[in-house]
Amino acid sequence: MRNGYSFTVVALLAITLGGVSPALAASGDAQQVTVAGEQVDEIMPGMLEGYLTKEEQLDSKEFVLPSPAGDSARQAADTAWADSMQTLRDTPRWNLAASDADLAFPAPAKIFSCALGISISEEETPALYMLLRRTLTDIGLAPYSAKNAYQRERPFMVRGETVCTPQDEDALRKDGSYPSGHTAIGWGWALILTELAPDRAEEILARGRSFGESRTVCNAHWYSDVVAGRLVGSAAVARLHANEQFLEAMEAARADIERMRSEKKSPQIDCAAEAEALSTGL
Repeated sequence: MRNGYSFTVVALLAITLGGVSPALAASGDAQQVTVAGEQVDEIMPGMLEGYLTKEEQLDSKEFVLPSPAGDSARQAADTAWADSMQTLRDTPRWNLAASDADLAFPAPAKIFSCALGISISEEETPALYMLLRRTLTDIGLAPYSAKNAYQRERPFMVRGETVCTPQDEDALRKDGSYPSGHTAIGWGWALILTELAPDRAEEILARGRSFGESRTVCNAHWYSDVVAGRLVGSAAVARLHANEQFLEAMEAARADIERMRSEKKSPQIDCAAEAEALSTGL
């Protein structure tokens, strides 16, 4: 955590509203940092330049459904789902949702570690670590044209309840709920990692799904926000596949995974505890 916030929510909001983009580096204003032994531009403190330029970013409001109307069947389903999530407060699943909210590296490196069956870190898997960091920017920015267009209120705002990361509430109130940015990132990462380790596809995709669902457990998003977030994440990854630099980074990350497997480097987190938390029925 940085400055008491889960970082990415605040960072993406600042980037979008402040007009900063991955193309900032071209203006000469970007700062260079060393990550995984490589020099890379930083578009703001803690957030690396992505692979896509501003012009290549998707306009998500053009392909997601409008956010649900207050009297719609979709909103009724969202409300019923939010009601059911309240039973998970102060459970291991709630605690995992709070952990999933933190997208300030190095914390996110562990999200898919158990699903992949390897340890992921800047030191041990530098190319994979860099790939995750840079695609966070590309995928994380993709929901924002729709977020800004619809400015949907989040469930905790409507229902008068807290979220699993109360230190984020002030920032979340200023950040549209629809689509879910965390879900887009998590599902996008799941698709990328499934391509790199297809034999672990089921485990990776299940973790990508549950990562997005953590936002509803956390009371930070409606379920339809999560569904739309998956669509945006999928679209962003499809767009990335037209980028040669991204494709080269994928091959380097694949080599990291293969090496870690050959060296039998297992995850350095409690995968049994994660599995127990995820076994809770939603």
